[in-house]
Amino acid sequence: MKKTILILLLVTVNQFGFSQEKQKASVEKSIFGIQTGILGIWVNNESRISNEIALRSEIGYSVGLFGGDFYPKTGYLMVPAIRVEPRWYYNLDKRESKSRKTNQNSGNFLTLQTTFYPNVLIVSNYENVKIINQISFIPTWGIKRTVGNHFTYETGIGLGHTHYFAKNSGYEKDNSSAALNLHLRIGYSF
Repeated sequence: MKKTILILLLVTVNQFGFSQEKQKASVEKSIFGIQTGILGIWVNNESRISNEIALRSEIGYSVGLFGGDFYPKTGYLMVPAIRVEPRWYYNLDKRESKSRKTNQNSGNFLTLQTTFYPNVLIVSNYENVKIINQISFIPTWGIKRTVGNHFTYETGIGLGHTHYFAKNSGYEKDNSSAALNLHLRIGYSF
């Protein structure tokens, strides 16, 4: 009788050990990071909404250059940028099945990048530079990859719409235009 119980116990434990399903790949619960690109520096957070969707919030400075016949020297301005974007990381399972990294949300993503540029805290080599408050909505495709455990690089491209709140700045009516998002950034995640 003892042998029968021992054999049943070993078979049962063995079955439970092999019957567990592999866990599905998922975005990280919360990631804080800092990124820089050719034209700016940003601090960001990505928080998990579901296994494949993260909400990215970001604040930083975007850099612009200007010049021409009306300016004696080339000017630059650094404008605050407040960005919120839901990111759908659509290939995490595929990356994991090929034994590729998915940590720090390494994967391909689709997003609706929503950015507000306020007319406050502007830094420039000219005095009294102002911008018109504006908001942009840009559907974007991108990739994010991790090098080591904390360093990341990211690139993306998208075409969308920018709305200028010109009436608030004394113009007759608001304006809008097409907007292009083309970015290449490197960063560090904590």
